[in-house]
Amino acid sequence: MEQFKKGFKVGIPIGLGYFAVAFSLGIIAAGAGLNPFQGFLTSLLVHASAGENAAFIAIKESVPYIQMVMVSIVANIRYVLMSFALSQKIDPKTSMIHRLILGFFLTDEFFALAIDQDPYCDPYYSYGAISFAAPAWALGTAMGILMGNILPARIVSALSVALFGMFLAIIIPPAKKSRPIAILIILSFTSSYILSRFTNLSSSIATIILTIIISSLGALLFPVKERDENE
Repeated sequence: MEQFKKGFKVGIPIGLGYFAVAFSLGIIAAGAGLNPFQGFLTSLLVHASAGENAAFIAIKESVPYIQMVMVSIVANIRYVLMSFALSQKIDPKTSMIHRLILGFFLTDEFFALAIDQDPYCDPYYSYGAISFAAPAWALGTAMGILMGNILPARIVSALSVALFGMFLAIIIPPAKKSRPIAILIILSFTSSYILSRFTNLSSSIATIILTIIISSLGALLFPVKERDENE
Protein backbone atom coordinates (compact mmCIF):
# COMPACT_ATOMS: atom_id res chain seq x y z
CA MET A 1 0.00 0.00 0.00
CA GLU A 2 2.92 2.33 0.74
CA GLN A 3 4.32 1.84 -2.76
CA PHE A 4 0.89 2.53 -4.25
CA LYS A 5 0.66 5.86 -2.39
CA LYS A 6 4.13 6.88 -3.56
CA GLY A 7 3.24 6.02 -7.12
CA PHE A 8 -0.05 7.94 -6.91
CA LYS A 9 1.77 11.13 -5.86
CA VAL A 10 4.21 10.78 -8.72
CA GLY A 11 1.33 10.12 -11.12
CA ILE A 12 -0.44 13.41 -10.39
CA PRO A 13 1.87 15.71 -12.43
CA ILE A 14 2.04 13.04 -15.15
CA GLY A 15 -1.75 12.90 -15.25
CA LEU A 16 -2.06 16.68 -15.51
CA GLY A 17 0.35 16.67 -18.43
CA TYR A 18 -1.58 13.79 -20.00
CA PHE A 19 -4.84 15.71 -19.71
CA ALA A 20 -3.43 18.72 -21.57
CA VAL A 21 -1.97 16.60 -24.38
CA ALA A 22 -5.08 14.42 -24.63
CA PHE A 23 -7.24 17.54 -24.86
CA SER A 24 -5.40 18.52 -28.04
CA LEU A 25 -5.71 14.94 -29.25
CA GLY A 26 -9.45 15.16 -28.65
CA ILE A 27 -9.65 18.19 -30.93
CA ILE A 28 -8.17 16.05 -33.72
CA ALA A 29 -10.54 13.19 -32.85
CA ALA A 30 -13.50 15.57 -33.09
CA GLY A 31 -12.39 16.45 -36.62
CA ALA A 32 -12.42 12.73 -37.42
CA GLY A 33 -16.06 12.50 -36.33
CA LEU A 34 -15.65 10.73 -32.97
CA ASN A 35 -18.00 11.52 -30.09
CA PRO A 36 -16.78 12.06 -26.49
CA PHE A 37 -17.57 8.49 -25.40
CA GLN A 38 -15.71 7.01 -28.37
CA GLY A 39 -12.71 9.24 -27.64
CA PHE A 40 -12.81 8.34 -23.93
CA LEU A 41 -12.94 4.62 -24.69
CA THR A 42 -10.15 4.89 -27.27
CA SER A 43 -7.78 6.61 -24.86
CA LEU A 44 -8.80 4.26 -22.07
CA LEU A 45 -7.64 1.32 -24.19
CA VAL A 46 -4.78 2.98 -26.11
CA HIS A 47 -2.03 4.86 -24.28
CA ALA A 48 0.00 6.36 -27.10
CA SER A 49 -0.41 9.92 -28.38
CA ALA A 50 1.39 9.28 -31.68
CA GLY A 51 -0.53 6.05 -32.26
CA GLU A 52 -3.90 7.62 -31.50
CA ASN A 53 -3.12 10.67 -33.60
CA ALA A 54 -2.23 8.43 -36.55
CA ALA A 55 -5.40 6.38 -36.02
CA PHE A 56 -7.65 9.45 -35.86
CA ILE A 57 -6.14 10.83 -39.06
CA ALA A 58 -6.65 7.43 -40.70
CA ILE A 59 -10.30 7.44 -39.58
CA LYS A 60 -10.76 10.93 -40.98
CA GLU A 61 -9.33 9.81 -44.33
CA SER A 62 -11.48 6.64 -44.28
CA VAL A 63 -8.51 4.41 -45.08
CA PRO A 64 -8.88 0.60 -45.08
CA TYR A 65 -8.51 -1.16 -41.72
CA ILE A 66 -5.27 -2.83 -42.77
CA GLN A 67 -3.68 0.58 -43.36
CA MET A 68 -4.90 1.78 -39.97
CA VAL A 69 -3.35 -1.27 -38.28
CA MET A 70 -0.06 -0.85 -40.14
CA VAL A 71 0.33 2.85 -39.37
CA SER A 72 -0.49 2.19 -35.69
CA ILE A 73 2.17 -0.51 -35.54
CA VAL A 74 4.74 1.79 -37.13
CA ALA A 75 3.86 4.66 -34.78
CA ASN A 76 4.07 2.43 -31.69
CA ILE A 77 6.91 0.05 -32.56
CA ARG A 78 9.17 1.65 -29.94
CA TYR A 79 7.07 0.05 -27.21
CA VAL A 80 8.37 -3.36 -28.24
CA LEU A 81 11.93 -2.27 -27.45
CA MET A 82 10.79 -0.59 -24.22
CA SER A 83 9.05 -3.81 -23.18
CA PHE A 84 12.26 -5.78 -23.67
CA ALA A 85 14.13 -3.32 -21.46
CA LEU A 86 11.38 -3.24 -18.83
CA SER A 87 11.37 -7.04 -18.57
CA GLN A 88 14.89 -6.79 -17.11
CA LYS A 89 13.58 -4.58 -14.29
CA ILE A 90 10.81 -6.96 -13.21
CA ASP A 91 11.44 -9.41 -10.39
CA PRO A 92 11.54 -12.95 -11.86
CA LYS A 93 8.99 -13.95 -9.20
CA THR A 94 6.44 -11.44 -10.52
CA SER A 95 3.27 -13.17 -11.75
CA MET A 96 2.14 -13.09 -15.36
CA ILE A 97 -0.94 -10.98 -14.57
CA HIS A 98 1.25 -8.19 -13.17
CA ARG A 99 3.49 -8.37 -16.24
CA LEU A 100 0.50 -8.10 -18.57
CA ILE A 101 -0.95 -5.11 -16.72
CA LEU A 102 2.39 -3.28 -16.74
CA GLY A 103 2.74 -3.98 -20.45
CA PHE A 104 -0.79 -2.77 -21.19
CA PHE A 105 -0.19 0.59 -19.50
CA LEU A 106 3.37 1.02 -20.77
CA THR A 107 4.11 4.59 -21.88
CA ASP A 108 7.29 6.66 -22.07
CA GLU A 109 6.58 8.16 -18.64
CA PHE A 110 5.69 4.91 -16.90
CA PHE A 111 8.73 3.28 -18.48
CA ALA A 112 10.94 5.99 -16.98
CA LEU A 113 9.37 5.48 -13.55
CA ALA A 114 9.82 1.71 -13.70
CA ILE A 115 13.42 1.85 -14.92
CA ASP A 116 14.29 4.30 -12.14
CA GLN A 117 13.32 1.84 -9.39
CA ASP A 118 16.05 -0.23 -7.81
CA PRO A 119 16.67 -3.12 -7.98
CA TYR A 120 13.28 -4.11 -9.46
CA CYS A 121 10.09 -2.36 -10.53
CA ASP A 122 7.38 -2.71 -7.88
CA PRO A 123 4.09 -3.23 -9.78
CA TYR A 124 2.07 -1.43 -7.10
CA TYR A 125 4.21 1.69 -7.45
CA SER A 126 3.33 1.76 -11.14
CA TYR A 127 -0.32 1.03 -10.37
CA GLY A 128 -0.43 4.08 -8.13
CA ALA A 129 0.83 6.32 -10.92
CA ILE A 130 -1.46 4.68 -13.45
CA SER A 131 -4.57 5.07 -11.27
CA PHE A 132 -4.45 8.85 -11.67
CA ALA A 133 -2.69 9.35 -14.99
CA ALA A 134 -4.62 6.84 -17.13
CA PRO A 135 -8.11 8.24 -16.35
CA ALA A 136 -6.75 11.78 -16.89
CA TRP A 137 -5.60 10.73 -20.36
CA ALA A 138 -9.04 9.32 -21.26
CA LEU A 139 -10.94 12.29 -19.77
CA GLY A 140 -8.70 14.75 -21.58
CA THR A 141 -9.54 13.18 -24.94
CA ALA A 142 -13.27 13.22 -24.18
CA MET A 143 -13.14 16.87 -23.09
CA GLY A 144 -11.17 17.80 -26.20
CA ILE A 145 -13.83 16.25 -28.42
CA LEU A 146 -16.62 17.94 -26.45
CA MET A 147 -15.01 21.36 -26.67
CA GLY A 148 -14.01 20.77 -30.28
CA ASN A 149 -17.69 20.48 -31.15
CA ILE A 150 -18.56 23.67 -29.26
CA LEU A 151 -15.70 26.15 -29.71
CA PRO A 152 -15.40 28.40 -32.78
CA ALA A 153 -13.51 26.95 -35.74
CA ARG A 154 -10.55 29.34 -35.35
CA ILE A 155 -9.97 28.35 -31.72
CA VAL A 156 -10.31 24.66 -32.57
CA SER A 157 -7.74 25.08 -35.35
CA ALA A 158 -5.33 26.80 -32.95
CA LEU A 159 -5.74 24.14 -30.25
CA SER A 160 -5.17 21.32 -32.72
CA VAL A 161 -1.62 22.62 -33.24
CA ALA A 162 -0.77 22.02 -29.57
CA LEU A 163 -0.23 18.29 -30.10
CA PHE A 164 2.33 18.98 -32.81
CA GLY A 165 4.04 21.37 -30.40
CA MET A 166 4.48 18.43 -28.03
CA PHE A 167 6.05 16.36 -30.81
CA LEU A 168 8.46 19.22 -31.55
CA ALA A 169 9.38 19.37 -27.86
CA ILE A 170 10.30 15.68 -28.09
CA ILE A 171 12.47 15.84 -31.20
CA ILE A 172 14.26 19.19 -30.82
CA PRO A 173 16.42 18.37 -27.72
CA PRO A 174 17.96 15.19 -29.21
CA ALA A 175 18.40 16.98 -32.55
CA LYS A 176 20.52 19.62 -30.82
CA LYS A 177 22.77 16.95 -29.33
CA SER A 178 23.12 14.71 -32.38
CA ARG A 179 23.79 15.82 -35.95
CA PRO A 180 22.59 12.49 -37.46
CA ILE A 181 19.26 12.85 -35.68
CA ALA A 182 18.93 16.45 -36.89
CA ILE A 183 19.66 15.35 -40.46
CA LEU A 184 17.07 12.56 -40.30
CA ILE A 185 14.45 14.92 -38.85
CA ILE A 186 15.01 17.45 -41.64
CA LEU A 187 14.86 14.63 -44.19
CA SER A 188 11.60 13.42 -42.63
CA PHE A 189 9.95 16.84 -42.83
CA THR A 190 11.15 17.42 -46.38
CA SER A 191 10.09 13.98 -47.63
CA SER A 192 6.70 14.25 -45.93
CA TYR A 193 6.06 17.61 -47.58
CA ILE A 194 7.06 16.30 -51.02
CA LEU A 195 4.77 13.27 -50.74
CA SER A 196 1.82 15.35 -49.54
CA ARG A 197 2.37 17.97 -52.24
CA PHE A 198 3.11 15.89 -55.30
CA THR A 199 1.45 12.51 -54.70
CA ASN A 200 -2.02 11.22 -53.90
CA LEU A 201 -0.84 8.94 -51.10
CA SER A 202 -2.82 9.04 -47.87
CA SER A 203 -0.96 10.30 -44.82
CA SER A 204 -1.15 6.78 -43.34
CA ILE A 205 0.64 5.16 -46.30
CA ALA A 206 3.12 8.05 -46.44
CA THR A 207 3.92 7.59 -42.74
CA ILE A 208 4.56 3.87 -43.19
CA ILE A 209 6.76 4.36 -46.27
CA LEU A 210 8.82 7.21 -44.82
CA THR A 211 9.28 5.51 -41.44
CA ILE A 212 10.65 2.33 -43.00
CA ILE A 213 12.90 4.09 -45.53
CA ILE A 214 14.28 6.85 -43.29
CA SER A 215 14.82 4.61 -40.25
CA SER A 216 16.64 2.12 -42.50
CA LEU A 217 18.82 4.89 -43.92
CA GLY A 218 19.56 6.09 -40.40
CA ALA A 219 20.63 2.62 -39.32
CA LEU A 220 22.86 2.17 -42.37
CA LEU A 221 24.44 5.63 -42.49
CA PHE A 222 24.66 6.38 -38.76
CA PRO A 223 24.99 3.07 -36.89
CA VAL A 224 25.16 3.31 -33.11
CA LYS A 225 28.51 2.07 -31.90
CA GLU A 226 28.43 -0.45 -29.08
CA ARG A 227 29.86 0.96 -25.89
CA ASP A 228 32.60 -0.75 -24.00
CA GLU A 229 31.06 -3.04 -21.37
CA ASN A 230 32.98 -1.37 -18.53
CA GLU A 231 31.79 2.06 -19.70
